[in-house]
Amino acid sequence: MVLKTGFKWIARLLAFILLVFFIPVGCALTSHFSGDEGASDWRTARRDSAGIAPDAATHQEALIQVYAARAFRWRGALGVHTWIAAKPQGADHYTRFEVIGFSVRRGGDAVQVAQGIPDGYWYGSQPTLLREIRGGAEVDALISRLHDAARLYPYNHEYRVWPGPNSNTFIAYLGRKVPELRLNLPPTAIGKDYLPEGGVFAHAPSGAGIQVSLAGLLGVILAPEEGFELNFLGLSAGIDPWPLALNLPGVGRLGFPTHTPLASD
Repeated sequence: MVLKTGFKWIARLLAFILLVFFIPVGCALTSHFSGDEGASDWRTARRDSAGIAPDAATHQEALIQVYAARAFRWRGALGVHTWIAAKPQGADHYTRFEVIGFSVRRGGDAVQVAQGIPDGYWYGSQPTLLREIRGGAEVDALISRLHDAARLYPYNHEYRVWPGPNSNTFIAYLGRKVPELRLNLPPTAIGKDYLPEGGVFAHAPSGAGIQVSLAGLLGVILAPEEGFELNFLGLSAGIDPWPLALNLPGVGRLGFPTHTPLASD
């Protein structure tokens, strides 16, 4: 009787994993590889502005924006690349904070903090604005803290697509160091659950709540911004009660967006 009950629980667990994790992944893979809109050559792929960010030359406020765009080629079937763009008051350009994998493969630094197009297409993939903060001296202070945190990132010479550390690991790290950003990274930001230096317990990437993660492969998040989220083999699924949404691996966020963009200047 005990053995029979045990088999039932195992069957239910396998059915849950299949329904919540693998079926959405299958749908995402099918959609990605059946489409022809993705760029195939990184040298000619679109990298220009998507027209989301205000013109730095005319926008005097300090501004921080967080973006996500589907990763290049096969990686885009399941995951996104995330980055932060920021400009202090009166600056005539944006600075991008991101991790670039091919830089590490060439012997360079993973962390790239440099002037760039804030809302550029990521090798043909249109970016989505996840978070935006506008203001004055208080936002300037946050930008300064982003620079400080980026310099302390512990994986500046290491990069792994799965389960991390990767570009999403870096942005989640910045979110924990600057919790005022209240980052709610999408479930497709694979690597966000990879905690620095072998950590198991941490705040969620939003800087609040609780996260438990075993090497980015198995874990759970319970936080005001992320809601309830499970991580299985680097894939994330969960429910965000506000704004209401269902988060599915590969597919992404289904429901109300986390951010409503303000009108551009």
